Amino acid sequence: MTYDETMAMLQAAGLPLAYDHFAEGESPDPPFLVFLFPESENVFADDTVYQKVENLNVELYTDRKDPELERKLETILTEHQCPYVKTEVWIPDERMYEVLYQTQIIKED
Repeated sequence: MTYDETMAMLQAAGLPLAYDHFAEGESPDPPFLVFLFPESENVFADDTVYQKVENLNVELYTDRKDPELERKLETILTEHQCPYVKTEVWIPDERMYEVLYQTQIIKED
């Protein structure tokens, strides 16, 4: 999956979306999504990268618990064969929930 394909997959949620963060002062009202590729777990063979594997974090920010929106995002990830681990935290300073989905994608150039 390429960067553009990842972006298109997440745009299907119909929420404001940014890579890593929104610019200072341009953060939309929740709910919104942020995604990033924090690291890789490439597969090596014969002294080279045989298969590029990128960790993908998808962060859903909401000002209230929204199970329906979470199910929608989970359906999108499942339809694109992205098995995920889900965690959730309340961010007191921002007064928002962050629901984090961590998955891996096979990187295509």
